Amino acid sequence: MNKVCVINVVGLTPELVKQAPSIAALGQAQDFESPLPAVTTTSQATMLTGKPPRDHGIVANGWLFRDTGEVRFWQQSNRLIQGDKLYENYQTAKMFWWFNQGAPVRWSVTPKPHYGCDGSKVFDVLDLSECNLQENLGPFPFFSFWGPSAGLPASEWIARASARVMRKQQPQLTLVYLPHLDYDFQRQPIHDPQRVVEVDKCVQEVLQACEDIGATPIVVSEYGLVPVDKPVLINRVLREAGLLTVRDGPFGEVLLTHDSQAFAVVDHQLAHVYVADRERIPEVQQLLEQVDGIEAVVQPGELELDHTRSGELIALADPDAWFAYYYWIDDDRAPDFAPTVDIHRKPGYDPCELFATSKLRAAFRLAQKMLGFRYRMDVIPLDPTLVKGSHGLRPGPGKGPVILGPDAPARMVEFRAYVERLLAE
Repeated sequence: MNKVCVINVVGLTPELVKQAPSIAALGQAQDFESPLPAVTTTSQATMLTGKPPRDHGIVANGWLFRDTGEVRFWQQSNRLIQGDKLYENYQTAKMFWWFNQGAPVRWSVTPKPHYGCDGSKVFDVLDLSECNLQENLGPFPFFSFWGPSAGLPASEWIARASARVMRKQQPQLTLVYLPHLDYDFQRQPIHDPQRVVEVDKCVQEVLQACEDIGATPIVVSEYGLVPVDKPVLINRVLREAGLLTVRDGPFGEVLLTHDSQAFAVVDHQLAHVYVADRERIPEVQQLLEQVDGIEAVVQPGELELDHTRSGELIALADPDAWFAYYYWIDDDRAPDFAPTVDIHRKPGYDPCELFATSKLRAAFRLAQKMLGFRYRMDVIPLDPTLVKGSHGLRPGPGKGPVILGPDAPARMVEFRAYVERLLAE
């Protein structure tokens, strides 16, 4: 049986491959049709199962858990993906791909902080690679994986770790996740080719390990980022229409999902709109269709999103727009988690976490932490106009996700069968 390594270079497009010599050497860069939304977890689940979101259930990076009324983003449980996955039949090393916890793989590494009862957090990774990666490579640079300091060190560490695991463990299938392009391409409207050169060097390190163990490399991405300059505050529209309900309190306003007639769970350029009373769906649809920045409001089945986790309606942004989750009207009543990096508490994706109000404020909060005082890292600006790049739709030839590999397929739903054929050859 052959060996295969899938290198997921987040944000890479066919147009950008021209700036990446190591990647370009693998062959012709092809458009790779994603599901909708074109986001990390939905795209990965589609590649791993060979099924659309209506079947595997990963309808976005986060959704409403209807039984508890909680909106949860970035869950790691492998059990959330419905159906069997590509890696279940092979000795697999899963390096930072999502839904890693509980995955039936031989080796894995995933970010996993420790949480104290007093609310404190210690950053760490869950290393099940049997390679003692942090002892050999140093601590994983968690602050460069997400947040205002997100950048190259995280992808460099993942590339080195993946190469080490590949050489020691000789997996049949290796899945590598390199997020570097995702950061500045959301911060800046112009795609700096230097970022592509940097991630290409990370890929080169993994490619060398592929050569050493005789693995066939495949490079893919989940989406392509496009310039945006129009944040759409869809939840404020619903609140002003009397459909969204909040509870004010000592820590700001909190969204009440149980009591709201309609609210949106936003994820980049797509939003799931949950409507409590199905008879009010036409009313909500008509309201949102008039909002500047919303291109269409459709039924989930039109996008292969007709799953119980989806909203009753799906809103799609204009090509130059994206959805911000803000539901408060006055920033003084924003919830206390809003100006922090808190991906699990926010009821929607928040790319403002890639920015900081000031380095001085961050340094002051860090000093409070080091001295043992109670503190809150409230350094994230509440200004969605800062965001200059987004994704989630299908932007057109050359600008969306890419695949490079021998006889590669054109669609993500075909990817699982494709890799299985390569492994069997």
